[in-house]
Amino acid sequence: MSQAVVAKLKGTFAASVLEVKEHRGEVTVTVKKEDIVDICRYLKEEAGYNFLCDLCGVDYLGQTPRFMVVYNLYNITTKERLRVKVPVEEQDCCVDTVSGIWSTANWPERECWDLMGISFAGHPDLRRILMPADWEGHPLRKDYPLQGPGRDPYQGRLS
Repeated sequence: MSQAVVAKLKGTFAASVLEVKEHRGEVTVTVKKEDIVDICRYLKEEAGYNFLCDLCGVDYLGQTPRFMVVYNLYNITTKERLRVKVPVEEQDCCVDTVSGIWSTANWPERECWDLMGISFAGHPDLRRILMPADWEGHPLRKDYPLQGPGRDPYQGRLS
């Protein structure tokens, strides 16, 4: 059934669907970030993906685009999963929030912003969720210093 949903999605959002991959029965659709809210609303209201299981960010340091926001969707009725990915450039590291579609997006979007630095426009409460409010940087980025900001990586080691 996922293939039928993808076919309808491609028909409705032809210019927005960048890539479709299937691996081991799992379907992943990569879409333009400008249309993520409309696509997610369609997937919920028309295709029945009524549960956002997870949302996360991926850092592809050295590649363009650098980041990817990944939405793992589930249709409770048909028990089918669909993965939607949105490429995000490092210079414009912002995606529209989907928390108005699935309330379960609220905290994962905050976590993604806190740890990866990907912002979500229109989010009702975008603030740090895991790191202290005064923390500098985003610790899950691949270029983040392993010992934290401003720390000597050799501090405390014997010569």
